[in-house]
Amino acid sequence: MSKRDYYEVLEVSKSASTDEIKKAYRKMAIKYHPDKNPGDKEAEEKFKEAAEAYEVLSDDNKKARYDQYGHAGVGGAGGFGGGGFGGGMNMEDIFSQFGDIFGGGGFGGFGGGGGGGGGRQQVKGSNLRIRIKLNLEEMVNGTQKTLKVKKMKMAEGATSKTCPTCNGAGVQMKVMNTMFGQMQTQTTCGTCQGIGKVADKIPAGANAQGLIKDEEEITINIPAGARDGIQLNVRGKGNDAPFGGIPGDLLVIVEEEVDNTIKREGDNLHQELYVSFAEAALGTKKEIPTVGGKVKITVDPGTQSGKILRLAGKGLPSIDSYGKGDMFIHINVWTPQRLTKDQKDFFEKQMSSGEMVAEPSGKEKTFFDKVKDLFN
Repeated sequence: MSKRDYYEVLEVSKSASTDEIKKAYRKMAIKYHPDKNPGDKEAEEKFKEAAEAYEVLSDDNKKARYDQYGHAGVGGAGGFGGGGFGGGMNMEDIFSQFGDIFGGGGFGGFGGGGGGGGGRQQVKGSNLRIRIKLNLEEMVNGTQKTLKVKKMKMAEGATSKTCPTCNGAGVQMKVMNTMFGQMQTQTTCGTCQGIGKVADKIPAGANAQGLIKDEEEITINIPAGARDGIQLNVRGKGNDAPFGGIPGDLLVIVEEEVDNTIKREGDNLHQELYVSFAEAALGTKKEIPTVGGKVKITVDPGTQSGKILRLAGKGLPSIDSYGKGDMFIHINVWTPQRLTKDQKDFFEKQMSSGEMVAEPSGKEKTFFDKVKDLFN
């Protein structure tokens, strides 16, 4: 089943402000909140769908990428911003992610772990960061990479038990005597750190939380238009959390491989093309590599060194707007370094006759005819 448009989910227009998007999400979240719709799976899915839409549209960068690329730009395991958590994020994820909204007045007594009551917490595993190198073609067209990632995972056979200090509540009550009488405060349990559980059985090689380092193969879908330095969020593929908590995320930082032929400048690409003196004088056709494959270009007769040819739309897709950049071909005329005796005599004759000069003299046609005769 294909995903619905995020604007449609929240019932807002593409021009909606941040406040309007937030209000629309609160409205949907209240309507489909699981405490108001116990046992209603359809309401639960709509609640998750609204949270997914808000997670993208409330972030200016993710919203811009969604407006350009749709769900491919922000969702799933290879999305830019790691949206699309409806299929891999549970209710605790949502309450943890948007605690500022659920803790407000509009949600009053609703539960689900989103309020600020200070009770048992849903612990989340730490995030992992890795770097991945992409060449220009992969950045332009998108690609899929399978990586081996070392991460902390729950060891097989590890078990937990209820924290004996807080009896699973995750908090401790303290009573203090003050000049105004006794005051009761609630603090996070120092034994279980608010989780409500502690390790029971720990297999060999695991740490005190039952976690052990292991390797996992992870496939990442990288959408077209990725850039050097951009960060992709693969949700739930970071380190495991102890005792059944939420796994952390895998943050993938893109690095651009240096291309010996093509250089990038923003969305535009540049490369140098060397032609011989004869090719520049007579004109020629050249086949050059681009990120979309090889293309043929025409070098006009009389082309001067330093001339720039523009290939529209042969650059990188733009992240911030529609369309693509251009490719610029910088023509360099390669001056002969070794001449035959006949060639040397020819050029000396042209120089002495005044026909070969650095500036236009009106005699270029005659000169080109002589060069053509010589090099043919």
